[in-house]
Amino acid sequence: MTTISHVVLVSWKSGRQGAAEDLVRPAIRGFVDAIDGVQSVVEGHSSSPEGLEDGFDYGFVIAFATPQARDAYLDDPVHRPVAEAIGAAAERIVVFDIEE
Repeated sequence: MTTISHVVLVSWKSGRQGAAEDLVRPAIRGFVDAIDGVQSVVEGHSSSPEGLEDGFDYGFVIAFATPQARDAYLDDPVHRPVAEAIGAAAERIVVFDIEE
């Protein structure tokens, strides 16, 4: 069975990081219990000693049981307000999905 790792990196607009993270971080952690097909969630700030974050402040990885679970998540009513909040507060966003 194919699983999906959904990787999201965010660079916040100036002055928006604190308020945005206060809203989205608990909601993202709650996806595992609230959205079917979400197997795990890891989120936070980079701890890499390499310093290659290229200005990205925050990231998360969601593991989906199937590609169909990932596709359903995109329109899920639990996910949509989080995506909108990130979009409103972000300067840049990278989304990178990896099939395993």
